[in-house]
Amino acid sequence: MKNIKPFGPTIGKTKISKIFFDKINKEFDAKSMSKKIDYSGKLASQIKKELKISNNFIKKNLEKELKNNIKIFLSNEKIKNVKEIKILNLWVVRQFKGEYNPIHYHEGDLSGVGYLKLPKGMTNNKLVKNKKFKTNGTLDFINGQKGFLSKSIYNVVPKLKELIIFPNYLMHTAYPFNIKGERRSFSFNAKVVLKK
Repeated sequence: MKNIKPFGPTIGKTKISKIFFDKINKEFDAKSMSKKIDYSGKLASQIKKELKISNNFIKKNLEKELKNNIKIFLSNEKIKNVKEIKILNLWVVRQFKGEYNPIHYHEGDLSGVGYLKLPKGMTNNKLVKNKKFKTNGTLDFINGQKGFLSKSIYNVVPKLKELIIFPNYLMHTAYPFNIKGERRSFSFNAKVVLKK
């Protein structure tokens, strides 16, 4: 886990294990056709296919690794008096050409995003070729306003198996891309209870 401070709030970056990666992808593939667990209507995104992962599956297969990464993230910030970490919810986002996630924030105390599938050449812009910054399919974190010696946007190019942990209130957006292929990620929210 590497903690970075591109501006006020801290962002943590690490990798998920192959076991975690395989289990969540397999669960998504098995359940992705079910309309009962489609989560799209409850989220800010302009994306057709988002799937809520069941609490039983999270508890059995994902919770231990997520909690461990959260503990390391908090420990790096000198927060060691953690009584309990509760994973509130977790969902998988299946994004295709032209779909995007507008600027939003989450519930809980901490949130995270991890990358499960990325189309090759996703950041390339087929419409405009002379751009210095390639934002197609990337993630922007937004905080405060730009000023002298103060950035307000931190851009992240997704990497397969990367997990990013951040405070729930940190605004962020996922840009659309304009090539064929699937950008698959998972997001979660967690509550952190501190010892008194």
